[in-house]
Amino acid sequence: MKTLRNVMLASATALSAVTFGLTAPAAHAATPLNYVALGDSYSAGSGVLPVDLSSPLCLRSLANYPRVIASRTGARLTDVTCGAAQTKDFTASQYPGVPPQVAALGPDTELVTLTIGGNDNGTFINAMTACGTAGLLSGGKGSPCKDRYGSGFVDQIETNTYPALKAALRNVRDKAPGARVAALGYPWIMPPTADPSCFAKLPVASGDVPYLRDIQAHLNAAVERAARETGATFVDFSEVSEGHDACKPGGTRWIEPLLFGTSLVPVHPNALGESRMARHTMDTLGLG
Repeated sequence: MKTLRNVMLASATALSAVTFGLTAPAAHAATPLNYVALGDSYSAGSGVLPVDLSSPLCLRSLANYPRVIASRTGARLTDVTCGAAQTKDFTASQYPGVPPQVAALGPDTELVTLTIGGNDNGTFINAMTACGTAGLLSGGKGSPCKDRYGSGFVDQIETNTYPALKAALRNVRDKAPGARVAALGYPWIMPPTADPSCFAKLPVASGDVPYLRDIQAHLNAAVERAARETGATFVDFSEVSEGHDACKPGGTRWIEPLLFGTSLVPVHPNALGESRMARHTMDTLGLG
């Protein structure tokens, strides 16, 4: 009987040890990441419903990619993304009552995501407005936007946006030295070549479609270079967003067109796009 009791006691002790060994890591994994989301309207999900009414000037969505990441990982999210943000708004107030974005960071921040740079020099809005107007006036023929502006947009990215991106990412690193920082590229807005059926939604001349896409490629390359040089992880959308540009039908496109789209803010990600941006970011970071 004594022997039986000893065997049972030893078995119980071994089972307890195994159980402890299995549960201890799970308890550690359950500790939520301290996650801060920075960035512009692509991060904020501007135009995607429902709207976060806590900061109405920022046009922040409750379904933006930071919220999706937080909901899927259980992270503790501080979301200070803001529509129309530029790199300068990381260290200065964008609007009255809206603190500089890096003020949300601290030594305990573990994860930071951001999209930034597209609004510096008015790159996105100026290029889309200029090329859309030129496309309408030309009836979709030729490359009137490229003919007029040439390398001007790309030159501004190299001269102004790229160094500003590096400075912004260094400020993030200074404020959150222990954080993993993910700098996202921008998903494709334009297809590789002109789609005549898309002109009503994106009135860009056929020769300016690859021109605009090249501008976006240069911007993404600047983000990638700045990320690499500051120790951040670049999240590249050049492959995964192919075939999901603003010319594609609803349910396929990640970006809404300039005209006749379904979002309140044109030429921005829709809910599907924000969800896919979250998924690819998580895959890149190995967050499951």
